[in-house]
Amino acid sequence: MAEIQPVRGWRYNPVLSADIDAYVSPLFDVVSVKQREALYRNPLNSIHLSVPRGDDPAAAALERLRQWEADGVLRQDELPGIYAYYQYFRLPGSAREYCRKGFMCHIRAYDWDEDVVLRHENTLPASVNDRAELLARTQFQTSATHGLYRDEDFELETYLDEAIRSPLVETEEDYQGARDVLAVIQDAAIIRRFQQVLARRQVILADGHHRYEGSLAYRQAREVAAEGHATGQEPWNYHLMYLTNSAADDLRILPTHRLLLELPAHLTETELLARLAPYFTVLPADDANDLPEIIAGKRWAFGLYLGGQAYKIRLRPEVHTQMDWTTTDEVKALDLTVLHFFVFEKVLGIVGPDAQRTWPGVAYVRNFTECLQRVDRGEARAAFIVNEVSMAEVEAVCHSGSVMPPKSTFFYPKTIGGFLFSSIADEEAGNTFADFFLNSPA
Repeated sequence: MAEIQPVRGWRYNPVLSADIDAYVSPLFDVVSVKQREALYRNPLNSIHLSVPRGDDPAAAALERLRQWEADGVLRQDELPGIYAYYQYFRLPGSAREYCRKGFMCHIRAYDWDEDVVLRHENTLPASVNDRAELLARTQFQTSATHGLYRDEDFELETYLDEAIRSPLVETEEDYQGARDVLAVIQDAAIIRRFQQVLARRQVILADGHHRYEGSLAYRQAREVAAEGHATGQEPWNYHLMYLTNSAADDLRILPTHRLLLELPAHLTETELLARLAPYFTVLPADDANDLPEIIAGKRWAFGLYLGGQAYKIRLRPEVHTQMDWTTTDEVKALDLTVLHFFVFEKVLGIVGPDAQRTWPGVAYVRNFTECLQRVDRGEARAAFIVNEVSMAEVEAVCHSGSVMPPKSTFFYPKTIGGFLFSSIADEEAGNTFADFFLNSPA
């Protein structure tokens, strides 16, 4: 199935790495405007490569990259390796410290129809084009996408645990409160074992669909330019990915709530409740802060905060058969599909997934308290509070060949930019021991 390769990673030099918190950055699609402006003030922060500014952002990123290479800001490791990447974190209200264990490597950039890398959401063409243009100009990958493989035996974790005892670099605390630790495995026999394990497995793309599709677009352009002379082993065939075991309990998916910024066609709050009634049981709740607990673990149940009043709403099971979207049963069973079909389409009149993806009347908000506050301040008309999607549901949807509603998953914590870079420039084909690792795993 999945072919992975070790990477001769590029990293900040040892002096800068000692203060790595000053140089890492959130991923391009989660960094806020406020965060971005603060990070830009540091001329060596990785944000300048991942979200470059200027009239020609990609050209600006390339110029800065070349300058950093010349000045020794970034240095390439001498040997290829598999990079262990652990993230230690806590969740609100819990004293438990989680540790998400994974590793970064190159993976072949498979087309979706090859059924090796599986997706669970659609992408926006503008964002894909932005990532493809940046990659084409720099041939440099500034952050790993997040992929999932399943190994109930947890074989690779043994090697990762050993490597992480000798970290290369670690953050004190990143922007989301996690502690990130990076180490490297350069033992050829162990790397071969990683290749063998992944060669028997598919990979689910958890996070980074736009960056992955950007790599696909760049690879396809290079194949066309090669006019049939490509070998399939050129560096541009590969993509930087962070792989974690979906069987692990430390893999967390947080809910993303729906905030209605407007109600269509001057719909009143009273009319909204009346329109919900044929599809949902609607029960008032005493305290809006209890909504997550009230709906926890209940199928097709949601919290609604409207006009200062909280409600628990739950789909009437008999109406589920009315769902006529052309998708798989696995998708139809999802809470969020129920919300989007029966609330967005049937109640609000935003018909079909395509129209809903582009409708400006909804915002996707992860912070529950923020949802309530924005309704109270009059910045939104209503908030729909949802349960998180389970890993089993993600896997079922991916293997069904379909995709989820937008913003269904928020894998937490996010990987960070600037921790490890990789080059897919043509000269990388001559990396030390490249031919050895490119042989098919035994």
